[in-house]
Amino acid sequence: MQTWEYRVAYVDYRGRISVEGRETLIGDERRTAFVRRFLDDLGRDGWELTGVQPLSPKSAYYIFRRPATRGGEQAQAGPL
Repeated sequence: MQTWEYRVAYVDYRGRISVEGRETLIGDERRTAFVRRFLDDLGRDGWELTGVQPLSPKSAYYIFRRPATRGGEQAQAGPL
Protein backbone atom coordinates (compact mmCIF):
# COMPACT_ATOMS: atom_id res chain seq x y z
CA MET A 1 0.00 0.00 0.00
CA GLN A 2 1.26 3.48 -0.89
CA THR A 3 2.13 5.75 2.01
CA TRP A 4 2.61 9.50 1.77
CA GLU A 5 4.43 12.29 3.52
CA TYR A 6 2.81 15.71 3.63
CA ARG A 7 3.90 19.32 3.71
CA VAL A 8 1.70 22.33 4.44
CA ALA A 9 2.69 25.82 3.33
CA TYR A 10 1.11 29.06 4.47
CA VAL A 11 1.05 31.45 1.49
CA ASP A 12 0.40 35.14 2.08
CA TYR A 13 -0.12 36.65 -1.36
CA ARG A 14 1.25 39.97 -0.12
CA GLY A 15 4.70 38.40 -0.21
CA ARG A 16 5.43 35.72 2.38
CA ILE A 17 5.47 31.91 2.42
CA SER A 18 5.98 29.90 5.60
CA VAL A 19 6.74 26.17 5.64
CA GLU A 20 7.53 24.34 8.88
CA GLY A 21 8.87 27.49 10.54
CA ARG A 22 10.96 28.62 7.57
CA GLU A 23 9.85 31.85 5.90
CA THR A 24 10.53 33.09 2.39
CA LEU A 25 9.88 36.73 1.51
CA ILE A 26 9.00 38.08 -1.90
CA GLY A 27 11.91 40.44 -2.57
CA ASP A 28 11.72 42.32 -5.88
CA GLU A 29 9.65 39.81 -7.90
CA ARG A 30 6.03 39.97 -8.93
CA ARG A 31 3.69 38.12 -6.61
CA THR A 32 2.67 35.52 -9.19
CA ALA A 33 6.31 34.84 -10.12
CA PHE A 34 7.15 34.47 -6.43
CA VAL A 35 4.46 31.82 -5.81
CA ARG A 36 5.24 30.04 -9.11
CA ARG A 37 8.96 29.84 -8.20
CA PHE A 38 8.03 28.37 -4.83
CA LEU A 39 5.73 25.77 -6.44
CA ASP A 40 8.36 24.90 -9.07
CA ASP A 41 10.96 24.30 -6.33
CA LEU A 42 8.66 21.93 -4.46
CA GLY A 43 7.72 20.13 -7.68
CA ARG A 44 11.40 19.49 -8.45
CA ASP A 45 11.65 17.83 -5.03
CA GLY A 46 8.77 15.50 -5.82
CA TRP A 47 6.00 17.36 -3.98
CA GLU A 48 2.57 17.39 -5.61
CA LEU A 49 -0.03 20.05 -4.76
CA THR A 50 -3.14 18.22 -3.55
CA GLY A 51 -5.22 21.02 -2.10
CA VAL A 52 -5.59 24.70 -1.31
CA GLN A 53 -7.49 25.89 1.76
CA PRO A 54 -8.23 29.64 1.52
CA LEU A 55 -8.00 31.52 4.80
CA SER A 56 -8.78 34.99 3.45
CA PRO A 57 -8.69 36.72 0.05
CA LYS A 58 -4.94 37.26 0.65
CA SER A 59 -3.77 33.98 2.20
CA ALA A 60 -4.19 30.20 2.03
CA TYR A 61 -2.75 26.89 3.14
CA TYR A 62 -1.28 24.82 0.30
CA ILE A 63 -1.17 21.06 0.98
CA PHE A 64 1.45 18.91 -0.76
CA ARG A 65 2.27 15.21 -0.73
CA ARG A 66 4.87 12.83 -2.13
CA PRO A 67 5.47 9.11 -1.78
CA ALA A 68 7.16 8.17 1.47
CA THR A 69 9.98 5.70 1.54
CA ARG A 70 9.96 2.59 3.67
CA GLY A 71 10.36 3.42 7.34
CA GLY A 72 8.77 6.85 6.95
CA GLU A 73 11.95 8.58 5.84
CA GLN A 74 11.76 11.27 3.22
CA ALA A 75 12.24 10.15 -0.36
CA GLN A 76 14.33 13.27 -1.08
CA ALA A 77 15.53 16.05 1.16
CA GLY A 78 13.99 19.31 -0.05
CA PRO A 79 15.12 22.89 0.50
CA LEU A 80 11.93 23.86 2.34
